[in-house]
Amino acid sequence: MVELGFPELTTEQIECLCKIAEETSRRFILSKVASKDIERMDISVEVEGSKPVDITVEIDLLLSKQNRNINEELLVKDAINQAYTAIENFLRKTK
Repeated sequence: MVELGFPELTTEQIECLCKIAEETSRRFILSKVASKDIERMDISVEVEGSKPVDITVEIDLLLSKQNRNINEELLVKDAINQAYTAIENFLRKTK
């Protein structure tokens, strides 16, 4: 984990951060799998604390049985990594 040294986030910044993380991970998954092939996709982003801020991104994904050749765990891991990259970029801009 990298210490970014940013000021305390406002409520609006936290809401924006959560929205960016959710949209980024959703877009990533939909770039790999058609929406009709997704049975369930729940994305949650939690922000706790102020200094340091603890951010957790969780994705619950279930693909249709036609997508047996897609590794769901790897897809979720990659989507979470994309979300954290977007979060880091957002936080760097708020410095």
